[in-house]
Amino acid sequence: MANTEKPTVVADDVVVSLDYTLKVNGEVLDTTEGSEPIQFLQGHQNIIPGLERELYGMKVGDTRTVLVKAAEGYGEYDPEAVIDVPRSEFPADIPLRVGVDLTVRNEEGELLDARITSVGKDVVQLDFNHPLAGKDLSFEVTIVDLRNAEPEELAHGHVHDEFDEEELEFEFDEEDFEEDDEEEPGKNN
Repeated sequence: MANTEKPTVVADDVVVSLDYTLKVNGEVLDTTEGSEPIQFLQGHQNIIPGLERELYGMKVGDTRTVLVKAAEGYGEYDPEAVIDVPRSEFPADIPLRVGVDLTVRNEEGELLDARITSVGKDVVQLDFNHPLAGKDLSFEVTIVDLRNAEPEELAHGHVHDEFDEEELEFEFDEEDFEEDDEEEPGKNN
């Protein structure tokens, strides 16, 4: 039997609605201000570990500043995650400029995010570190709402919203895509 009583504090298996502002070195990098709060399933590693740990026990309306060290955020910066790739390995349609973000497939077929950090005559340097790796993070957080997770959300380990990709279905008639510029009988065009 599912728990129908609304949760009163942030705990494992609770869906948390959270407003936040993320700062690094005093600069705002991300915020939910002016938009909807994020929703996640507490205790399921949907958010960075250092932030998730500090939310336990908070109630709706509670606000807190959470300082997350790099190791518990996006990890320490790893100089070995920066590699040189021969320029000849890049397709001609990829703009080879510093700061361009790419998704690349490694030898095992995994998709990895990288950023171009330098472009030379023969070599392009790619950095596979997260852009916030090695940085301490400051979050100003407010708990907006708490609710019990649905059984399917618990089984999948994440929140399903009303527009979950797996649930979208589209229906249409072929006539919805017919050309409108055909002449209609009895009408002068």
